Amino acid sequence: MNALVPLPVLLPLFATGLSLAAGIRLKRFQRFISVAVLTAVVVISVVLMIAADDGPLSVHLGDFAPPLGITLVADRLSGLMLTVSSLVTLCVLVYSLGQGMADKDDETPLAVFHPAYLILVAGIACTFLAGDLMNLFVGFEIMLVSSFVLLTLGGTGPRIRAGSTYVIISLLSSMIFLVAIAITYAATGTVNFAQLAERFDGLSLGVTTLIQAMLLTVFGIKAAVFPVAAWLPDSYPTAPAPVTAVFAGLLTKVGVYCMLRTETLLFPGNRLGNLLLVVALASMIIGILGAVAQTDLKRLLSFTLISHIGYMVFGIGLADRAGIGGAIVYVVHHITVQTTLFLVAGLIERRGGTTELTRLGGMARGAPLLSLLFFVPAMNIAGIPPFSGFIGKLALMRAGVDNGSVLAWVLVGGSTLTSLLTLYVIVKVWNLAFWRSEPPGQAAEGTVMESQEDDTDDDVADEGGPAVTPQDDQGIPVGPGGGQVVATSITGKAVTTTKRPPRTMLAATAATVVLGLSYTVLAGPLAAYTDRSAQELLTRTPYIEEVLRP
Repeated sequence: MNALVPLPVLLPLFATGLSLAAGIRLKRFQRFISVAVLTAVVVISVVLMIAADDGPLSVHLGDFAPPLGITLVADRLSGLMLTVSSLVTLCVLVYSLGQGMADKDDETPLAVFHPAYLILVAGIACTFLAGDLMNLFVGFEIMLVSSFVLLTLGGTGPRIRAGSTYVIISLLSSMIFLVAIAITYAATGTVNFAQLAERFDGLSLGVTTLIQAMLLTVFGIKAAVFPVAAWLPDSYPTAPAPVTAVFAGLLTKVGVYCMLRTETLLFPGNRLGNLLLVVALASMIIGILGAVAQTDLKRLLSFTLISHIGYMVFGIGLADRAGIGGAIVYVVHHITVQTTLFLVAGLIERRGGTTELTRLGGMARGAPLLSLLFFVPAMNIAGIPPFSGFIGKLALMRAGVDNGSVLAWVLVGGSTLTSLLTLYVIVKVWNLAFWRSEPPGQAAEGTVMESQEDDTDDDVADEGGPAVTPQDDQGIPVGPGGGQVVATSITGKAVTTTKRPPRTMLAATAATVVLGLSYTVLAGPLAAYTDRSAQELLTRTPYIEEVLRP
């Protein structure tokens, strides 16, 4: 069974080579490879999650023992994270295939999308399985390289600017991470997690606190925790819908996962617990207030993302079994629901020509299926019973009450306020985009297929100059079928809005909705599994013994 541990990393990397070799000439083969490999990763992740319930699994690549070898470890937490992330990335891939085929995006940027996406999946898996700080850093860098490619697909101005901001912030965090790794190795002679767990006890309090603070800063930037989250609302909304969805759903949770791993394994005793609780409260309140002030759906969702990261940090800051278990439940819930909401935002943009709420309306009557796909995850993230969002928030609040400290009670109150404001934000989106009457000219009559005709090329040839896109009386570009033209394609091309989104995109979004609902149906087993995960993390012994056994 241990031989399966490296496969979630190796299979996507192998598929990347095949995908690059296939290129645009064998686009069907490229799509097949991507879907087949991610399906295989889902199966392997489920097997690892089930097997890890009996104890951690590890493999030393090249059969080199720590600290020389590369160690990959699958325990309950990493197995669960792998399973959820692989399911979500598969759904997002199917969504992107539907979008690419509907837009007839056969150009080079889309051919690059598949290799970059597969590398991103490999980087995420490497992060979840890394058994040492150095390979955790490698996983981060793999994600960074692929993320920049995905953020800047099509080379449009907004995407380049957003990608540049993302890269600068990521490089800054990487520099801090490298310095932390260097200090750690100089102080202990290793970067292996299991060995560090034993050797940190012999270091002075000042050294361990410095290393802990530096690592928390790095992971806080990745997780978009206040006050190092200002980069996120400007970076994510400009990317293609499937890219934004997987970034918002998964990449921030990588930072949360790293906090969970290091705070429990390397720094037991919760020395910086109060600081984490303060950061959690600030993230909740400031993030949701930012969401209240937004009128663009994507930016609004980006601020709610920052806010709800605070719930996860709340559980980590409590650092007890109930808090850690609640944080894991909420991570699993939020990965799926946040991804779903951004996928729905992409569908709304295709139908209404924009994500600006003041220009949307009438979708509850005109697009009932799309309305349902939004309503379910929206109620979920707002914490309405009996959805998993309510279960996760309730678990965290109960953990805060059981903790009994003044700061924990303040966090319980902050969590309640944030949940109510989240509901307010969701109601605002529903009223503006779905419930109110449709504004004039908002609905498009054209289809996505019509927007990709080569009419503009003919205009250039006939008139000897650049083509002019037709506009309506408000100056908004319109397509051949009368729909508004908006740049929503993966490659940045303009597509025409449509009343009927592609079925593949709808099916992929519906699959993530069902996945989110499954956490409610399976709430008992999920809570039990996360409780065992929390116990294993806090005990530390099973992980250390598995990695260091002869």
